[in-house]
Amino acid sequence: MSLPVRYQVDMGCSLLATNKQNAVQSPMLKQRVITALILAPLVVAAVLLLPNHYLALIVALVVSVGGWEWARLSGIETSFLQIVYSGSLVLCLAALYYLLPSAWVPGVMLFSVAWWLLVVWRLTRYHADQQHSDRLLKRATEGFIVLLPAGLALVSIHRIPTTGPGLLLFVLILIWSADIGAYFAGHRWGKHKLASQVSPGKTREGVYGAMASAMLCAVFLSFWLDGSLGQSLLIVLLCLITMLASVVGDLFESLIKRLQGVKDSGQLLPGHGGMLDRIDSLTAAAPVFLFGLILLGEV
Repeated sequence: MSLPVRYQVDMGCSLLATNKQNAVQSPMLKQRVITALILAPLVVAAVLLLPNHYLALIVALVVSVGGWEWARLSGIETSFLQIVYSGSLVLCLAALYYLLPSAWVPGVMLFSVAWWLLVVWRLTRYHADQQHSDRLLKRATEGFIVLLPAGLALVSIHRIPTTGPGLLLFVLILIWSADIGAYFAGHRWGKHKLASQVSPGKTREGVYGAMASAMLCAVFLSFWLDGSLGQSLLIVLLCLITMLASVVGDLFESLIKRLQGVKDSGQLLPGHGGMLDRIDSLTAAAPVFLFGLILLGEV
C-alpha cells in the first residue's frame, strides 16, 4: 500500500536533509581527525620531553593565541588592541610563573574553581530571548580569569616532581577522550538537549559518553598512582568532576561566541576552529584537576 503524497514528500525531505547533513559532517570529521593526528604527537612529545620552562613557553604561546581570539570575542576590533590584550595576558602569566610563590598557587586554583561554579549558575540562568548587554570591559576581564589560571595550572602540574609530566599528559588524555566519547555518543544516541539556549548541538547522551570515557581514564590513573581503595575512589571522583568542569568550559565559550554572534573563535585549526575552540574544555578542567590533586595530597 502506497503512502499518501504528503508523507512521501515529508520522508523525502527528511532523507534529503539527513544526507546533506552527513555530507557536511564527513569532511568536517576528516579535517578534525587529520588535525588531531598531527597535533597530538607534538603535544605528547612536548609534555614528556621538554623541561618545565620550555613547556611554559609553549603554554604562553597557546594563551597568547587564545587571548587574541578572546579579544575579538570581547568586541575589541583593532589589531593593535588585540595584540596589546594578548601580550598583557602573556606578561601576567609570566609574572605568575616566575614571581608568584608556589604556596599561593592553591589560592589561585581555588579562585578559579569558585569562578567556574559561578559560570554554572550563569549558564543555568541564560535565555537567548532576553536582552544581554555584556560590556567590553567585563568580557575582556573574563578572558584573564579564564586563561590565566588555566595556563598556570598546566605549568604547575607539569613541574610536580617525578609525576608531573605524566599527570599533565593524563589530564590532556582525559579531556581528549571525553570529547571523543561525547562526540560519538551524541551523534549516535543524542536526543535530549543539554543546554539548548547556549549550545543546541550538545546533548545529555553526549555527556554520558564523556563520563564513560572519563571513568576508563580514572581507573588507569588510580592503578598508576597505586593508592588505597579510598584514594582510588577519590581519584575516580576527581576525574569525573574534572570532566564535568570541561563541559562547563566548553559551554561558557559557546555562550561567549553566541553573545558575539560567531560560530568559531577562529580558523587556526582545520576542523576545530580557533585555539579557544580547542582548549575551551581545558580552561576549566586544568584548574579543577590541579586543585583536586592538592586536596588529595598528590602535590
